[in-house]
Amino acid sequence: MNGRVYCYTGDGSGKTTAAFGLALRAAGHGKRVVVVQFMKGRPEVGEHKGKNLIPHLEVHQFGRKQFINLHKPSETDKKLAQKGLEFARKTLSEHPFLLVLDEINLAAAVGLISPRQIISLLKKRGRTHVVLTGRYAPPELINYADYVTYVIDVKKPIPLLKDTKGIEW
Repeated sequence: MNGRVYCYTGDGSGKTTAAFGLALRAAGHGKRVVVVQFMKGRPEVGEHKGKNLIPHLEVHQFGRKQFINLHKPSETDKKLAQKGLEFARKTLSEHPFLLVLDEINLAAAVGLISPRQIISLLKKRGRTHVVLTGRYAPPELINYADYVTYVIDVKKPIPLLKDTKGIEW
């Protein structure tokens, strides 16, 4: 039986948080979990710092420290995303229990990776469960996934005055 594909998308907050909740649950059962973060290269974020505190959990970032221009991503951003995709492909060959592809939906939506490349990767998942996160999940990924959760903010202070360390990052 193949592992399942979970897609967390939508404009609301909490997609990465939900994926890390699933990752923590799996790691707590002694299962190997690998997180590949696309478009993120900030080692000061809590999930990256926490990777050494939780056995069985690996976090790998493939992005620059700065936020990317979503309307015109750079060649560097595209190369880093392709590197992340190649790392995910190699990781799948090692058969972890769970592979989280954080922000891959957005990476596809802005043209860093094609939905076709992602589906090709997902077809090689074997028994590995895979989580896709990020806004603007392309329809092809929504159709391919076994579970799709659309996250919306019902209430949120606008504008968010300051991100809280340990909550938003």
